[in-house]
Amino acid sequence: MFSVSSFSQKKLEVFFDFNKDFPKQSSILTINEWMASNRNIEIIKLLGYCDSIDTKNYNKKLAERRIESVRKLLEKSGLKFNKNLEKIAIGKDFKQSKIQAENRKVIIFYNEQQIKTNESELTKQIRNSKVGETIKLPNIYFFNNSDQIVAKSQPILFDLLTAMEENPRLKIEIQGHICCQLVRDINDVSTARAKTIYSYLIRNKIDRKRMTFKGFGISKPIHKIPEKNENEADENRRVEILILEN
Repeated sequence: MFSVSSFSQKKLEVFFDFNKDFPKQSSILTINEWMASNRNIEIIKLLGYCDSIDTKNYNKKLAERRIESVRKLLEKSGLKFNKNLEKIAIGKDFKQSKIQAENRKVIIFYNEQQIKTNESELTKQIRNSKVGETIKLPNIYFFNNSDQIVAKSQPILFDLLTAMEENPRLKIEIQGHICCQLVRDINDVSTARAKTIYSYLIRNKIDRKRMTFKGFGISKPIHKIPEKNENEADENRRVEILILEN
């Protein structure tokens, strides 16, 4: 259930490497986070730009490919497009920045609905928690033996961010755990995964003084290792937050 209060037009810039028509990795991370926290928007315009290198005609075609690449990313996410979506390839015919990397971009213009939504279960749980309580972050998934979070886990990160923003007294320790290893966390993946969530909150302007992170490896399994099945492995392979202040 939600109620719409107003609309506002905003924009997001997506950047590309030289002569590439797919966004650079740092912009992919930005887009994933943006899409996870902006589910009630409408895309109204895509503008494509290039640097000053190469011909006018080549750069316009490159700008068109960049627009299409971004459009496909947005479409896969399920975001809404205005029926009169504008796609304008400007190429290099604009006032160029002296920093060429700033010219290789697509600008996404969108309408944002200002809405009031029901709290997520995680937000409620955190709001009602007591000091010393440990809360598992549900549906946090990483690529195998990696600290890189898969895109479908972004909504739960946004829920955690929302809880931190709405509860300025809240302080937490982010705790990482892994599964399956019989001896130890060989590559310290549990710490790296906890740090990934810590870094996400810092990038979104949560004061680092409100957070710490720690990896526990296989020292605190829910199920005995080796696990009997994949479900037990999933439950051991987790990230939790310890409430330090609330």
